[in-house]
Amino acid sequence: MDALIHDADTAVGIRRRPDTRIAGFIARALDGADAVLNVDALTEELPFADGAFDGAMSLFGVHQWGDVAAGLREVRRVTRGPVVVVTCDPKLVRDFWLSAYAPEVLDIEARRHPPVEDIAAALGGASSVHTVPIPLDCTDAFNEAYYGRPELLLDPAARQAGSAWSFVDDGVRERFDESLRRDLASGAWDARYGHLRTRATYEGSLVIVRATT
Repeated sequence: MDALIHDADTAVGIRRRPDTRIAGFIARALDGADAVLNVDALTEELPFADGAFDGAMSLFGVHQWGDVAAGLREVRRVTRGPVVVVTCDPKLVRDFWLSAYAPEVLDIEARRHPPVEDIAAALGGASSVHTVPIPLDCTDAFNEAYYGRPELLLDPAARQAGSAWSFVDDGVRERFDESLRRDLASGAWDARYGHLRTRATYEGSLVIVRATT
């Protein structure tokens, strides 16, 4: 993405490795914006003038904000061009196969993410919601990135990159590990979900909310 990126804050904890194809999808949504504000975390006041940026984006961050609506209005204030929010649609989170093994994790995810309609309303202007195709060999480390590679989620480090796993107890993690290992060994997982192993992309709960003035 040929843009000048300004970080409103530095992400902490385990850093995920962005997928270049998803990054390209985001870049297209920014529509050639030159100076882009990247909002990872947010206080309710940004130290920038009105309309200071050509575009703005928040990647997997809004569910961690204290006041989502106020934060989005502030992002809109400092942005004269498109605002792009990458998030999960809470209505679709539980449709993933992980719900059969660790429903508590997806329940937490669904509760944490604000409705996409609320995000669009807070940003105002003309808005649209686009599903982001997740490639089979996605390099990022969120749950749906493993839609066709379930074995990788048996690695605790892979799960640790998804914050919802930190909100469940050891019993949930142990049950997930035991039941998934059993179903992989018996072929039960492949009988139900094996078609995902050869699907080039997966369209799940990952979406872009895009708003323009």
